[in-house]
Amino acid sequence: FSIVQIFPIGLSVASAQLIPSGMVGGVLNLPVPGTMVSVSPHFAPPIIRGLTVYPENPLRFGFIIDSGDDNLQGDLFEVESEKLIKYFLAALTTPEDEFWVNLSPYEKDRIIPDGLGVTELGRDMLAQDYLLKQLTASLMYPEDELGEEFWNRIYAKAQKIYGTTEIPVNTFNKVWIVPDKAVVYEHEGKVFVGERHLKVMLEEDYLAMENNQRMDRRGLIHQTQDKNTPNNFQSEIIREVLIPEIEKEVNEGELFANLRQIYNSMILATWYKQNLRESLLGQVYMDQNKVKGIDLEDKQIKQKIYDQYLEAFKIGVYDYIKEDYDSATKEIIPRKYFSGG
Repeated sequence: FSIVQIFPIGLSVASAQLIPSGMVGGVLNLPVPGTMVSVSPHFAPPIIRGLTVYPENPLRFGFIIDSGDDNLQGDLFEVESEKLIKYFLAALTTPEDEFWVNLSPYEKDRIIPDGLGVTELGRDMLAQDYLLKQLTASLMYPEDELGEEFWNRIYAKAQKIYGTTEIPVNTFNKVWIVPDKAVVYEHEGKVFVGERHLKVMLEEDYLAMENNQRMDRRGLIHQTQDKNTPNNFQSEIIREVLIPEIEKEVNEGELFANLRQIYNSMILATWYKQNLRESLLGQVYMDQNKVKGIDLEDKQIKQKIYDQYLEAFKIGVYDYIKEDYDSATKEIIPRKYFSGG
């Protein structure tokens, strides 16, 4: 572990010259449209494990940073540390209800809140959402083991319910990553992130959960949907086959290491908001979208990511015709497979 001390409102962060992570030649180093994305090996990135607060100097922090599997040293460690600290500061100044990103071909005016969208934190959250979309689409590829299981179960369910496998299958499914667990320990002026876990859900499940909680609070009765409609049984199979694999990747894999870095910084910023709201920093900086010093030079980066996502959505990570054997009809059936994320 290393401890990095920094004065967030002073010179250290505001004047730091960072090499933006994930940028090569001015273009985000994301998979180009039409590229398959596969699961990655287990990886522990550099991460803020905890922080020290100083009541006598509310503008001073001590950040406890784990150098991760790569065991970064020297200048590389300094650059990565400053990125993580900028994440913390962005999380501190961003209001809770503005902490979201949304890549959707149908919501071009609702990509990311303006304040978050000009920070490194917001940019990297969008990049991780892009990867989430491409991974989800790639896992449905029928030539791979997981994708083959997915489609076999889709066709088996369709045959059982409708007596045919010739049904339309919607491969556009919005997948959400939401906080699930965060345990924080306090000891002698220091705060440490203990357990933490991110949950992966279909959008319909997340919205249903929110709606059910509201109705339960009001004492209302709600009905469950018919699981045998095409969209519902497809969603059921996605939950059973794909979601566990995505959730494991999000919490352990190298592909979403950046998201876990962000989550730790968010957890510590949330602790600070809950416990030190009346401090000087809490009064002048917290939840106020004061991003000067942690903002990006490229204010159009969110649009660039969105444009690349739209192209990937249109092209698809795969688009081909495969001849499948239908065991019910004993015939070879040509099927078109397409998934765009």
